[in-house]
Amino acid sequence: MARTPRPVPARVRILAAILAVACVGLAIVGSVTFLVQREQALASVNERLKAQVASLEAVSADAAEGATQGAPAATEEELDKDDFRSIDDYLNAVVARLVPARNEASLALIDGAPRWVPATLSGFDISKNQQLIDRVVDETADGSTQMGTAVTDQGSLRYIAIPVRMDGDPGQGLYVRAVDLGAELQPVTFAMTTYVIAAVAVLFAIGIVGWFVTGRLLSPIRHLRETADAISISDLSRRLETHGNDDISDLSRTVNSMLDRLEDSVDGQRQLLDDVRHELKTPITIVRGHLELMNPQDAADVASARDIGIAELDRLTRLVEDIDLLATAEADSSSVAAVDLASLTARVGELVAVIPGHTWTIEAMAAGETNGDQDRLLQAWLQLADNAAKYTPAGSPIEIGSARDLEGARLWVRDHGPGIPPDERTRIFRRFDRAHVKRSVGGSGLGLAIVDAIAKGHGGHCTVTDTPGGGATFTIHLPPTEAELPVPVRAGDVVLQREAAG
Repeated sequence: MARTPRPVPARVRILAAILAVACVGLAIVGSVTFLVQREQALASVNERLKAQVASLEAVSADAAEGATQGAPAATEEELDKDDFRSIDDYLNAVVARLVPARNEASLALIDGAPRWVPATLSGFDISKNQQLIDRVVDETADGSTQMGTAVTDQGSLRYIAIPVRMDGDPGQGLYVRAVDLGAELQPVTFAMTTYVIAAVAVLFAIGIVGWFVTGRLLSPIRHLRETADAISISDLSRRLETHGNDDISDLSRTVNSMLDRLEDSVDGQRQLLDDVRHELKTPITIVRGHLELMNPQDAADVASARDIGIAELDRLTRLVEDIDLLATAEADSSSVAAVDLASLTARVGELVAVIPGHTWTIEAMAAGETNGDQDRLLQAWLQLADNAAKYTPAGSPIEIGSARDLEGARLWVRDHGPGIPPDERTRIFRRFDRAHVKRSVGGSGLGLAIVDAIAKGHGGHCTVTDTPGGGATFTIHLPPTEAELPVPVRAGDVVLQREAAG
């Protein structure tokens, strides 16, 4: 069986991504800076070579004119015509006067052979660089000036080669000026080397700081994983610590809220199972007891046991149906739509009128609409009416009604029975729980729990208050719709109102 590779920790992946982005950014900045500085250095070299070319071409033109017309030739210094009787003399004077600067070299060639070099030691010597000499001689064979870069044993050289001819002299002169690019680019290379060292140091610092920062930022997630590992079905009490207002803190609060809901759901399921187990014991015990004591030879005893068994099974069927209704109501699967309160009130009045033993009255009928599931609201309201009919004396009146204001809608059932003691008004909405009155009344004990679940599913709640003169009033409170919310008064509206009043 192949081993599953161990996943890379998120801390390492985040730090690697940060370093990768920083490395790419530093590389781009460094490359652009190096290229810009290199191009500037090369442009400066080209300008220097072109300046030398311009100066040499002016001297060459004056020399040629002086040789043919007897006029004196001149450069930056005054030159006599006797100095230019031949190409050799001219090139000698040029090499002597155009002294190369540092990292520069010059050479005069006659018929492809080195003839004159500068007497000063300010530059370097290219008279023995046969590779460069052969190249410039070949390139200028057509008599044109050439500029280029040659990679030789002396390094990378940027050069300019200018052919020189003079009437009456059959020799082929060539003036070569070269610049050592390696030496010229040395400051740029040094700066780039320094930048690389600094960039590596910066990346190292980012790595160290990022390791601690990511560890601190991811500590809530690590704590979340540890908490999730520690949570079991038997212990859902663990929670995450929340600090600050960032996304991680929001995630911690969201997870805590999810754990709260999960714990409430599990506690509810446990309570439901405990209650169902408790409620099932009684009918099972009754049926079993009658079956054990039944005399098979006595037809009357068999018929009695049969009737008792069927009655208990019917009670179990109703219990299962009520549990299913409660689970559906708690699942909050209602389809929300606009519900007309007047129509809903009238419909409930029609349905409760057939419940015997009481006089039913519609006390108030609200105008307008509320948001909710009409079938579920009808079910909850009828459950309250049925509950009032069971727990109030026969012949007593029961009122129903609805109201609507800025706080929302209210649906109530008001009876005139014994009422509900204040200390039991919360307990009666629990599953299989009843107040200590009318214990002989049948039912699964889930009716008010279903009503409370439906009310909460609509964003509301159910309350119990005293009825004036005795009795209990059960009210379903529903939240207001958006149309019922008060509109805040804006400053502009106040100004307009004042102007209108004026």
